[in-house]
Amino acid sequence: MLLSLLLVGALACLAASVDPTQDTDGEVEARQFIDFLNKEHGRHMNEGYHAEWLYSTNLTEHNLNYKINKSLEHATFTKEQWKELNKYPWQTYSDPDLRRQFKIYSVLGSPALEFDKLQKFEKLQSDMETIYSTAKVKHHKDKNKTGLSLEPELTEIFIKSRDPEALRHYWTEFRKQSGKQVRDHYKQYVDLENEVAVKNNFTDAAEYWLDAYDTKDFREQVAKLWEQIRPLYLQIHAYVRRRLNEKYGDKHVNRRGPIPAHLLGNMWAQTWNNIYDLVVPYPEKSKPDVTAELKRQGYTVNKMFRTAEEFFTSLNMSAMPPEFWERSVLEKPADRDIVCHASAWDFHDGKDFRIKMCTRVNEEDLFTIHHEMGHVQYFLEYKNQPMAFREGANPGFHEAVGDTISLSVQTPKHLHKIGLLSNVTNDRETTINDLMKTGLEKIAFLPFGYLMDLWRWGVFKKEVSHEDYNKHWWKLRHEYQGVEPPTHRSEDDFDPGAKYHIVASVPYIRYFVSFVIQFQFHRALCIKAGEFDPKNPSKRPLDECDIYRSKEAGNLLKNMLALGSSKPWPEAMEAITGQREMDASALLDYFEPLQKWLEEENARTGEMVGWEPTDKKVFESDADLQRYMETNEASLVTTTLEPLL
Repeated sequence: MLLSLLLVGALACLAASVDPTQDTDGEVEARQFIDFLNKEHGRHMNEGYHAEWLYSTNLTEHNLNYKINKSLEHATFTKEQWKELNKYPWQTYSDPDLRRQFKIYSVLGSPALEFDKLQKFEKLQSDMETIYSTAKVKHHKDKNKTGLSLEPELTEIFIKSRDPEALRHYWTEFRKQSGKQVRDHYKQYVDLENEVAVKNNFTDAAEYWLDAYDTKDFREQVAKLWEQIRPLYLQIHAYVRRRLNEKYGDKHVNRRGPIPAHLLGNMWAQTWNNIYDLVVPYPEKSKPDVTAELKRQGYTVNKMFRTAEEFFTSLNMSAMPPEFWERSVLEKPADRDIVCHASAWDFHDGKDFRIKMCTRVNEEDLFTIHHEMGHVQYFLEYKNQPMAFREGANPGFHEAVGDTISLSVQTPKHLHKIGLLSNVTNDRETTINDLMKTGLEKIAFLPFGYLMDLWRWGVFKKEVSHEDYNKHWWKLRHEYQGVEPPTHRSEDDFDPGAKYHIVASVPYIRYFVSFVIQFQFHRALCIKAGEFDPKNPSKRPLDECDIYRSKEAGNLLKNMLALGSSKPWPEAMEAITGQREMDASALLDYFEPLQKWLEEENARTGEMVGWEPTDKKVFESDADLQRYMETNEASLVTTTLEPLL
């Protein structure tokens, strides 16, 4: 109540300060209101993020309640200002900057819910995230040995283990302790998320989420991008399947079927770079182990972060502020549970920026650090924008910045410059090896990055019923990725909920967008740095470009980042690339040598490009699954997944 009175009083003061003779169109008062709103919104965001940080770095019931209470306080404020904002005829204003700020604030989000429902909504999301983050599974062989967490133990197992039975155990048990536990929570969450959407004047949560891209045909654009990229993915899939068949045999990998998801080096089979050692095209040319070199040279977590910082400063970009080094959590504490999923944080005061990460000294985390620090660079560049504009041009832009930098960092040329490779070899075999390693991360990810939100859009639109959550999940994973579960599943399972972004309500299509546009950014920056000539691409191939120490490239990137969300994303895209739309041509140019090699290699070995139907089933319940396993009869009501081809 006090907050509401203070707000009304402040708005009255604003109105009294306006000279009516200077405000014939009402825009002066509207601008004062927006200035006030930006200031107060920033203060509440700062308090809310401090509470969120406290909980994320120490998962206690006390911190959870504190976080929820702060979130509810912010919700009360935003709902009050939303009511005031709607009194302004902002759609009629002549100033496009002012209209844009009003438009951004006109979408209230979850505070549009009634207070009791908002409390329930906040609690549901926090409970799901806690279940996910604290899930622990038993050891494969020693059943008395418990306490294996996703980070770092299970992640390390999936990176290193080549035991299909052990991997099947950990894959299944993690889903039992995470996704399966939140199935009922998720149905309630979906209902409330759709109610949030309706109260914000959207038909459903799918439309609400897509509003962030402010593009009417966005889904069609994404589908078109996938169709451009799909032929390359199918070639990688066919090649990897053959090499896994050679490793594990027909018992574990059908050379014409989908790939078992537990054998791809990642808990979700979203990236495949951890099995590079099994599929490297020319093993005799395999480059030295960067992880081993990091450890041999005594790299610490702090040194890895300083290395990433130095890359950005070499581009004339910003060093991390003192608060970053004082307040970030860069390693997993031994004395408490935290949310280990790596994330970058903007506390909305213009000086406090942090990273939370359970960092390990290895090559993968070195690149992840650059990704997360890319977010912080974005924060630093747009910190002087009005609070309404302190976001990426669209969510995919934010994800793309650090990955764009990583495309330079991962080149043998750059790793040699910073002393992590002793020499650089640019022969054809080494190039194919390097492109394969990158493709196992970048190309293998794309169907997963697409289907995550395809699944949620269908759920939000009620095209997928609660009874079919798992069935539809595996239908999409089969259709787009060509992967299958290592065991039969049931609708008592909830395999989507074993992924952080599902339980944490983080839209995922941003990552698909990022993995496409980062190559557009990379090509533009490489041209600016003089590292790539599109008229003569064979002279300096795009995949060998390293923009390190190019202030020209850094300034081009900085200018785009400084826009924040003040302009529609096509304008931000044009500022860096000269193009106004997402385009997969840069990605395809980058991987052209690999695609040509894969087509020749798969033809040589007679691979089926695509996959036959899986023999794995999704049952209506665990009881049905158990009876099937006991009797080995397929007469029960089951769902057999549809083939892609």
